[in-house]
Amino acid sequence: MAKQSTKTDAVTAGRPESSLILVADGNTGRAQRVVDACTTAGFPCRLAPHGASALEIALAVQPAVLVAQLDLPLVDALKLAEILRANPRTKSTRFLFLGGGDSLGARGAVGDRLLPVNTRPNEIVANIEDILERKSRIDHIDASSARGGAAEGTLHETPLADLLQSLLLHRRSGRLVVMREGESGDEIGHLLIRDGDIIQADVGQVDGEKALFRLLAWSHGHFEFEAGSRNEPPVILAPTRRLLVEGLRQLEESDRMATRLPQLDSPVRLTVKNSELPNIVHPLTQEVLLLLELYTTVREVVDHCAYPDYQVLRTLHTLAERGIVTLGRVPLPPAPVPAPAAEAGLFTEAQARRLRDWLRDAGSRPGSPQDARLLVVSSTPGAASDFARLLQSVSGAEVAAGALEPETQTGQLVSMGRVALEDDLGIELVHLPADAGWEAFWPVAGYGALGTLFLLESPVGEAAARVEPVASSLARQPRARTFHVVLLGKDDRISPDELRENLALIDEASLFLLPIQQDKDRSALVRSLFARVMP
Repeated sequence: MAKQSTKTDAVTAGRPESSLILVADGNTGRAQRVVDACTTAGFPCRLAPHGASALEIALAVQPAVLVAQLDLPLVDALKLAEILRANPRTKSTRFLFLGGGDSLGARGAVGDRLLPVNTRPNEIVANIEDILERKSRIDHIDASSARGGAAEGTLHETPLADLLQSLLLHRRSGRLVVMREGESGDEIGHLLIRDGDIIQADVGQVDGEKALFRLLAWSHGHFEFEAGSRNEPPVILAPTRRLLVEGLRQLEESDRMATRLPQLDSPVRLTVKNSELPNIVHPLTQEVLLLLELYTTVREVVDHCAYPDYQVLRTLHTLAERGIVTLGRVPLPPAPVPAPAAEAGLFTEAQARRLRDWLRDAGSRPGSPQDARLLVVSSTPGAASDFARLLQSVSGAEVAAGALEPETQTGQLVSMGRVALEDDLGIELVHLPADAGWEAFWPVAGYGALGTLFLLESPVGEAAARVEPVASSLARQPRARTFHVVLLGKDDRISPDELRENLALIDEASLFLLPIQQDKDRSALVRSLFARVMP
């Protein structure tokens, strides 16, 4: 094995040896740039030119994180990870892979990350820091459960899949309660764990594997774990590791198909006679067709079907494409009784409470003044000014003086203003330049942000192309939230077909059409926009 430089072998001051990073890459120049970035950030590093060398080093030093090129020479990265996970000395090592594709497929594991091979070294370092922060929190929870005590945390900081993977790894037993605030009240899920394996799960009306997959989709909320032996009979018999991988795979597919899957509140009905349906169909399709004779909304079919939510939604989507079922429009909620002008505001008490929970999950100190940061990226300086004028006309918004002038929005990182929810709670809007010169700063600005508004003007296809580099950069941030706002002038008309044809990067869940005519109720429009932005 080639001798490594003293620079890569040295333990940098300020980081414990337990945070050692192993970089394995056949491209030595690229690997050295990653090592240099890690060393600058204070991480002790080692470098391996191929998979066999990486295996030898990992077994000797037990790295906290292994950053590996997917197609490593001699031993590929996924095979290397499989070997190290099976070894008691290295089973807690986390893996960050560099390569092509959107997913690691069936060979990946919970907690693995995949970044494009050309990811900038500073972004790799940011992901390493996030991985180690999560590992530290999970280790603390595991230490509490090992003593037979209770532990709690937030799903924003510790995703449920990561927590369950740790409990499986250390073969813990106990009861896990997961809670979040839903639109119609609090939602509570329960998981029973025996020697690391999930034996029971329930949430709302569903239980078993279906409940587990639904809980894995929760990104915000709280959990409480109480260690202790459980004597209940197992309901879930499949291996937990396989269920976690499958649940995350379904979640990835659901995210990719979000714009095509039917909405839960959509009406649904059969459009063909039972006699015209084929006699031989998949059991899932057969069950869905039977449920369509009993229920009239997508939510009812999903809740009463034994199969996982994503599979049911995908089946309904396929049946709709074939003309077997018809999906209706989501009914609009009844119009609220307008409050007196002096009391009307942009946000409800429930929205303010959710934002406080989100800030607490993100690490804000209780009791201190706090603002969430919302980034604004505009396709043109005029788009930012038009949006600032909309804000200026609504209650609770304080717009910075320069935000109304297009020239102040050109190539500058500036505060556009603040939207107050309560005395010590608000949302600060920060204009982030889309100029290429700010590219290195985009992921830094996006870290910890509530979300990003992309302001687009007509023609929307050209506007989207101008902000696409920023959108791609921010999309790689953990739990990124993006919202595309199309500002419509008086004579602008944009059809859904035009949006689908020109804006491949936009999904319907993040798209908002915002007319800026003088005769529109601006407060209602902006209130509707911010309702989507709220966590």
